[in-house]
Amino acid sequence: MHIETLKVFCDVVETRSFSAAASQNFVTQSAVSQQIRALETKYECKLIERTRGAVQVTPAGEIVYQASKEIVQRHLEMEGSLQSMNHRVGGTLRIATVYSVGLYELSSPLRSFLRAYPQVKVHLDYSRSNKIHEDVLRGVIDLGIVAYPSKRPYLVILPFREDRLVLICHPQHPLASSRQIPINKVHGEAAIGFERDIATRRSIDRALRSRGVALRYVAEVDNIDTIKRFVEVGQGVAIVPEPAVQSEVKSETLTAVEFSDERISRPLAIVHRKGKQFSLAAQRFVEFLTIKDALDEVGAKVEAG
Repeated sequence: MHIETLKVFCDVVETRSFSAAASQNFVTQSAVSQQIRALETKYECKLIERTRGAVQVTPAGEIVYQASKEIVQRHLEMEGSLQSMNHRVGGTLRIATVYSVGLYELSSPLRSFLRAYPQVKVHLDYSRSNKIHEDVLRGVIDLGIVAYPSKRPYLVILPFREDRLVLICHPQHPLASSRQIPINKVHGEAAIGFERDIATRRSIDRALRSRGVALRYVAEVDNIDTIKRFVEVGQGVAIVPEPAVQSEVKSETLTAVEFSDERISRPLAIVHRKGKQFSLAAQRFVEFLTIKDALDEVGAKVEAG
């Protein structure tokens, strides 16, 4: 039985999805179904049940999964060791990140990384922070890139940057005429916010409460793009990571205003499972991301000074 088939089976079990497993392995969903059927034929038992669109592993499938996971992990470790010995950067790198980081801060360095290492296949998934932490610990992904990383047993956190949060508003909003404002100027403003269980929202609310300031939330959503669209049509102000609005500020559909007396920031970090043996591709990606960010910070300081 091919290692690739065992890996596909493990991915189906872990993601509970044939389409997600297909995406992770750069094959079609039909190919995934064929590989699962081949396993079931070989072992003469049902390994996966599909009921009402849900994917469930059978007791026999759980036995195959536990053994397959160990085989696949040992195989990946062997490949990583050989790549390191030969100084060859290749293979597949599985990364998950939150939407606002992946779309607005990871896309450029990821393109540069793939140009530098064209033999690496990167599977990038967008998810919520809690699920990313869990998937890292379960070994479903190699690396997670999250905001406000949470400390957990067996999890390694590599901080690499902090985003400044700024107020955004419609260009005709009264606050748009100022480059900086004290934070108490937003007290009582109609605002568009992230949903309350999102870490960025919790951090913003803590910072405002510490100053006795409260926003009047008129909408709460789960992604930054929807927030920006609400603000662009004048439905309220919002506090968001500055890198996520650079394009709109440049095109003047939004105005960004800094706080003069309070720095609200969003820490970003790379997370991985403690003791995990990295492939050379994962090592290079971590180095690439952290070194690039350090160079960007130096460049910003030189430009400002």
